[in-house]
Amino acid sequence: MLTNPDLIRQRLLNLQIAECNFSKPEELVYHLGAMQSQDWNMAKWAIGLRMPHLKETDVEKAFNEGKILRTHVMRPTWHFVHPKDIRWLIQLTGPRVEAFNQTYYRKHGVDDKLVKRGKGIILKALEGKNFLTREQLNEVLRKNKSNDNNDQEMLVIMKLELEGLICSGPRIGKKFSYALMDERVPKSKSYTNEEALGMLTKKYFSTRGPATLKDFSWWSGLSMKEVREGMEMQKSIFTKESIDKTDYYFIPNNNKLTAKHQTTFVLPDYDEYGISYKDRSAYLPVIPTPINTSHYFIVNGVAEGTWHRNVKGKSVVIETTPYKALSKAKTNEVEKAVERYKEFFNS
Repeated sequence: MLTNPDLIRQRLLNLQIAECNFSKPEELVYHLGAMQSQDWNMAKWAIGLRMPHLKETDVEKAFNEGKILRTHVMRPTWHFVHPKDIRWLIQLTGPRVEAFNQTYYRKHGVDDKLVKRGKGIILKALEGKNFLTREQLNEVLRKNKSNDNNDQEMLVIMKLELEGLICSGPRIGKKFSYALMDERVPKSKSYTNEEALGMLTKKYFSTRGPATLKDFSWWSGLSMKEVREGMEMQKSIFTKESIDKTDYYFIPNNNKLTAKHQTTFVLPDYDEYGISYKDRSAYLPVIPTPINTSHYFIVNGVAEGTWHRNVKGKSVVIETTPYKALSKAKTNEVEKAVERYKEFFNS
């Protein structure tokens, strides 16, 4: 019978937090399929959390070399994705993001004529691996009198991402750049939407299970109809068990957590440990605050308090605030977790 402690154990293992089976950032991103990444430092730490041998500069290097990419996919926000996955992920989930964006297109006057003109200008400007930042693309658009509205420019650029025409380039200084997809991403096998749906379903439940169909719908941005179709395709490889009459799907992982496993850690904002699930009560059993508004620290897989980063002089200080007094053993583990976070950024 599936229990809440067992659910936490399997998620920690499947999400590669307890122990990581990979050595390179791109291998981890490929395994997980997508990792939410709108907060750049937290996105890097989400990789570093799982890979203790890495430093911040290692993740930056992998990103700048195009081994991991960052684009709008699934929900209308940024995600790390692997070059092998970016095209079929956009093909499958891009239309859902486009549907979500229609209100914003209408509000800011982004019509077919504006997009067509902007597309031609942007694609030409990026030709020959001429990586440009958003500010530089905006300037190109304005010089060509396409438009002079920041919101319009942002939405046109995002629309080209969702059409699979542009994606992330390397960082230029501290700014992100864009690249032509065909120049940045090697050609890969094409898939039908049905094949892509089956692949994403398998990827999600094998890396984030035990999880519910509603969890998968939330994470992927797909409709419940699509989610049910995906599970129907893949149901033979998953086990289904219930907690309080709620069905969870997963591939059983019978590994036990030991002292060598990481179960206490500083949780990045928007980390997949929380953001992968619509229902986050497994690790936030009594804390009503949404994951995207607090820095949580986790002890034995459960949120035990919050953390805050302060800069004092030339030093970075991480202050932790437990919800209730911690034992000495738990306090020591939290202190070790804080040191790991600081070491990652002190490259």
